[in-house]
Parts: sequence; C-alpha cells; structure tokens
Amino acid sequence: MNEALRFRSIMISPAQAEGARVMGICNSCRYCEGFCAVFPAMERRLDFKATDMDYLANLCHNCGACYHACQYAPPHEFALNVPQAMAKIRKESYARYAWPSSLGQLYQRQGFALSIALVFAFAVVMFVANALIGSTAVQGQQSFYAVMPHETMVVLFGSSFFFAVLAMSVAAIRFWREQAVPNQPGASQESVSAIARLRYLDGGGDGCVEQNDAPSLARRHLHHASFYGFLLCFASTSVATVYHYGFGWKAPYDVLSLPVILGTLGGILMCLGTAGLLVLRIRRDPRLGDPEQFPMDVGFVSLLFLVAFTGLVLLILRDSEAMRASLIVHLATVMAFFLLMPYSKFVHGLFRGLAILKHHREQKTPNPLGLAEG
Repeated sequence: MNEALRFRSIMISPAQAEGARVMGICNSCRYCEGFCAVFPAMERRLDFKATDMDYLANLCHNCGACYHACQYAPPHEFALNVPQAMAKIRKESYARYAWPSSLGQLYQRQGFALSIALVFAFAVVMFVANALIGSTAVQGQQSFYAVMPHETMVVLFGSSFFFAVLAMSVAAIRFWREQAVPNQPGASQESVSAIARLRYLDGGGDGCVEQNDAPSLARRHLHHASFYGFLLCFASTSVATVYHYGFGWKAPYDVLSLPVILGTLGGILMCLGTAGLLVLRIRRDPRLGDPEQFPMDVGFVSLLFLVAFTGLVLLILRDSEAMRASLIVHLATVMAFFLLMPYSKFVHGLFRGLAILKHHREQKTPNPLGLAEG
C-alpha cells in the first residue's frame, strides 16, 4: 500500500465518524440484522476504522428498511439514520478513490449540470465540425460514416472508453487494496449470483422504502431493467464490432439484425428503468439519503436515460433527413457518458460488487469475535 492510501486508511472523516457511531449502537441492538448484508458484516467488528466504514457503506443498498424499523431513529436522542450515514460515506468514497480525484470532486458538486453541459458542448463541436468539413450523408442507409468517418469514431470513442476503463480500474484497485481478504471456495460464485439478482436490494424480502414505510419491489425491478438493458446495449455494440471487423459489414444494420434487436431491447429496458428510477429518486423521502448527493444521482440517471433514448430516436430516424442531427446528439451523449463513468454513480456498482465479494469471503471464515452470527 502506498503512503497516500495508508494515510487515508488511518484518517477518519466526519461522515465516517458518524457512521462508526451509528454502527456502534446498531451493533448493540441488532434488531435489523436480517434486512441486508450490512448488519452481519457489522457484527464481525467491535470498532470501525475508516476502511471498515467505506466497506459497509458500499455494501449498503440504501433500501431504507432499517430506518423505519429503528427505535432509535429521530426524534430519539440517538438520532440513528443508517441510510443517510451510509450515503454520505459512499459519496466520499467515490471521490476518495477516483483517479484523478479532482474530477471526482467536481462531479459530486455539479453532477447534473456537468452532464448536460458536456452533452451540449460535444453536440455543438460535432455539428460545427460536420458543417466545416462537409458531409456526404444522404437519406437512406449506409450514411452514418458520411456524418462522421469510422476512423474518427474509433479514435474519439475508443480513447474515451479506454480512459474510462483505466480510471475505473485504478479506483477499483485503490478500493480493493484496502479491503481485500483471502479468497474462500464458493465466495466468487455466490457474489456473482447476489449481484445478478440484486439480492440485497429488497429490505430483507419486502422491498425498498421510498416515500413512507410501505415497502415496494419497484426499485429492484427498475434497477434490473436498467442493468440488463445496459448489458444488452453493450452486447449489441460488441456484436456490431465483430460484424464490422470480422465480416466487413458496415452500420447501420437491418432492423432484424442481431445488433439492432439487442440494442432496441436494451434501449427500451434502459429508458423504462432509468425513467422509473429518476421518478423514485425525486419523490423519495430525503431522510433516506444524502440531500447533497441529489445532483450527482439525477445527473447519472438522466445521462443514462439520454444515451438510451437518443439511440432509439436514431433508430427511428435513421432513414430520414433528421438522421444527421439525431446521430450527432446520440454520439454526444455517449461521449459524455464515457468521460463521466468513473466519477458518476456508475462506479458505485463497481465498489458495491467488490464489497459484496468481501462480504461473501468474510462469511465463509470464523467470526473473529468468536461469536455465532445471526
């Protein structure tokens, strides 16, 4: 561990200190131990270091069930609010492990505005460049590359995607370096299953709490739609890459081709999922999260929605005179998304996955406190 990371693992922020206070009281009560993975993980500790709080905060899925079940929640003098305490620590962790860290801090402060500004800026640049260079685009198929040459697309989007992968890899390595525990047989498989099923996004089985204490599985279903929609779109792009370089087939492809079918299904799922999540986030009880994180949350979900929506619009308009404009707007949203991936809430899935992996590894080892776990 390098000196900077070692220093961070020793120091504890005010948000982490509050989280440690909350966990200390929860560790004495244990009423909520069946709600999610946070509480069994908590029970393996008597005190909570900065790295412990980063781990527990990213293990928390913010279902809100523990807040409404807690007898020590406000107005009790203990004023316990586990979802809010964990949300504040998570937000810090996104910037703490980000590379470069200054970009992570910028997105946290102005997430929504930065997302929209980047889309607008990229669209303007692309429109101007297309006008100056000239376009041979005509109505009908096989005209995407007349708006922007394939080689230009590869350089621009390939380099942006490479930067995003590099930045997220550095962040993941920084996070895991402070959290890693020895591997245990079967832990990886259980972790993948938990991630794929969003096992812990159900408040112990009844669902997440949104506006009141009535649980609902809507948030889990909308996350599934967004997650698997994104995977389908990624699969569509991958198949299209094979088509282009393996068979020499150039976009746009036939409506019934595999890339278009995968992309259409993925885009529809992403639009439904992200639109639903955006509505839930706006309506959600502010006590269940960090109010200062609202621009970051809305910026990420809105940008993900725009990527899917502009892609579907392009599919509809690709044989019309509006193809050029719709293609440029879609490419601008994708470029903004790539560049913001490592600093938006997209990275929370990465940290949460690593936290789940650590949890399943820990659960397969004896409790260091010598106690039976609930």
